[in-house]
Amino acid sequence: MPYTPKLTYKGRPLVRCGDELYYGSMQDPYAIYLQVLSKKAENGREIADRVHIVLMSTDESKPLPERIIRQANKVGLFNALTFGDIMLQGILKQA
Repeated sequence: MPYTPKLTYKGRPLVRCGDELYYGSMQDPYAIYLQVLSKKAENGREIADRVHIVLMSTDESKPLPERIIRQANKVGLFNALTFGDIMLQGILKQA
């Protein structure tokens, strides 16, 4: 039975563990790693404020520093996911 992710964004899997998120399939050559750097309180809830985005290769034979393709910081999780999706679509078209 194939794995079906519980959470997706624009048709790609989104996996969260604490303040870290992975966006994209690990079977693809690239994926996005997001790290929530800070949070703020809004309407009685904590929401992501600053988010670090890393476009990385999923090739585990390379050491981690060589797997990092591009990095950026954005304000807000939605902005970070949207920017990460644009980065991912761009590099997957080139591959």
